Amino acid sequence: MSKYEKNDKPVALPGPRRGPMTMTLEKPKDFKKTIGKLFKYLHAYRYSLILIILLVMGSAMFAILGPKILGNMTNQIVSDLSAMKSYDQGTVVEAVRPSINFSKLYQAGFWLLLLYIASLLFDYGQAWLMAGISQKSTYNFRKEISQKINRLPLKYFDKKSHGDVLSRITNDVDMVSQGLSQSLTQVMNSLISIIGYLAIMLWINWLMTLAVLVLVPFSFLTIGFFMKKSQKHFKAQQTYLGNLNGHIEEMYSGHLVMKAFNGQEVSLQKFSEINDKMYESAWKSQFLSFMAWPLVNLMGNLSFVGVSVLGGYLALQGRVRIGDIQAFILYVRQFNQPVIQVANIANVLQSTAAAAERVFEFLEEKEEKPESEGTKSLENIYGKVEFEKVVFGYSAKKPVIRDFNLEVMPGQRIAIVGPTGAGKTTLVNLLMRFYDVDCGAIKIDGVDIRDMKRAKLRRLFGMVLQDTWLFKGSIQENIAYGKTGASKAEVVAAAKAAHADQFIRTLPGGYEMVLNEEANNISQGEKQLMTIARAMLIDPTILILDEATSSVDTRTEVLIQEAMDKLMADRTSFIIAHRLSTIRNADVILVMNEGKLIEQGKHEELMTRNGFYADLYKSQFLAAEEV
Repeated sequence: MSKYEKNDKPVALPGPRRGPMTMTLEKPKDFKKTIGKLFKYLHAYRYSLILIILLVMGSAMFAILGPKILGNMTNQIVSDLSAMKSYDQGTVVEAVRPSINFSKLYQAGFWLLLLYIASLLFDYGQAWLMAGISQKSTYNFRKEISQKINRLPLKYFDKKSHGDVLSRITNDVDMVSQGLSQSLTQVMNSLISIIGYLAIMLWINWLMTLAVLVLVPFSFLTIGFFMKKSQKHFKAQQTYLGNLNGHIEEMYSGHLVMKAFNGQEVSLQKFSEINDKMYESAWKSQFLSFMAWPLVNLMGNLSFVGVSVLGGYLALQGRVRIGDIQAFILYVRQFNQPVIQVANIANVLQSTAAAAERVFEFLEEKEEKPESEGTKSLENIYGKVEFEKVVFGYSAKKPVIRDFNLEVMPGQRIAIVGPTGAGKTTLVNLLMRFYDVDCGAIKIDGVDIRDMKRAKLRRLFGMVLQDTWLFKGSIQENIAYGKTGASKAEVVAAAKAAHADQFIRTLPGGYEMVLNEEANNISQGEKQLMTIARAMLIDPTILILDEATSSVDTRTEVLIQEAMDKLMADRTSFIIAHRLSTIRNADVILVMNEGKLIEQGKHEELMTRNGFYADLYKSQFLAAEEV
């Protein structure tokens, strides 16, 4: 992990309670290209998608036929009643008085019931299949992202906040999943329904169909206008929501400091300011998105009025039957629903495409340089390390390390000191191949580390950093993290060597005690002892200690130093800006400034020179020595 990590967190994406689903934070840069990639990604599920299309078509067609059957039933009842009336008035001469043909009505009702049941079953079938596709896609996206993370260079995480990466894994993938499950089947169902309803309405009567279609463009324009107006407020709402979450998390994590400096009023005032802005944007977005629907419903009602008046006029002329008017009114009501859904889905697709674009961007990021085909390995490892004319910069125009040369003999203890930004940690990053040098070479026992597999190279090292990293799990699992299959006895032995065994046994559950996600149920010093025990367990060839005892009290440091001296015996060790005792006992002290090695030697020798190190010692370490 980068030590400069930002603690950004993804936020939820609530939409309005009514109206279109407006989850959009941003529009995709290239909608067509992203949708094309998404469909290419879904190619593995092509057979399921074809089956879904067939099920959607079947469900839509069954639903479309329903009102027509109802209209035919009404026409039959009207026809039978007319025949009965004519018989009673004597205009029809028959031996038997006509009556309503209930047999045909029952038969039509039976088929209507079968159609609705079949439509329901088809809906369940396509929903089940689509849920499987969306969840499998989500699973595969997260799996690919997880694998991709391990192939990305460290510089990617230095440039991107971990919160952004986490947002792609959780927020964006979830949005793609929701978009697929909600929009894909809705798009197909809406388009098929619109075509089907339009065709059967034209078949019934083209004049009434024209009366309905006149108002459709106004519905789209109304929805589009209010969606455009509300979109910026939804985006502002999400921005303020992120700011609010960040402020709450910051105040929670720094609660003690906030109280110690009486910052409650300032914190509450800032919370109120952000909350007020969020309230204002949320109110406007919800209100504007709601405003479209009463107008759309008004236009729908006007369609009913137009169809009723025109249908009545045509019925009087005998050009259309009563049952057809009834069926047509049902079709108008159902026709408006997919029209509105299409408008809604357009916004959902924008959100889905924007999220998918971020996911694909991550998956297409440039990975670490591939391993050399002729990778070399070290059989007998001695621990000699050489830096030969090393040049490196995080950006090409600003080199951090310039023409760095160093030869470290096996078993030597090398202390690296210097002001902030001198390049101390950068040397470790280069040594571990978190970054590759721009020029020059780094060799271990004469072998260029670029000719070694990264995994094998990193097994040579044991690291203890200033920033402790422990995961949610038992203490035993945390200590054994670097050694697969380590026994309980080995873990205990390492803990004893690091002087961690005593405090571990006093904890509830001892080595089986589970650390929480923040690992704040033990002290900072205890966490540091556990990371030291973890390094001791793997018994590395080369040690890297970066402020390894910075969080340990003086008495505990003395005990740890004894264990460290034993551990560092006959092992090459790099000690970065360590405490006074460790630096003074180092075989060689490297003094760095602005990426260059300006002095090197033992403590007494460097103090005698009265140069940069002597000034650094007097300003930084003399006070500690007096204490």
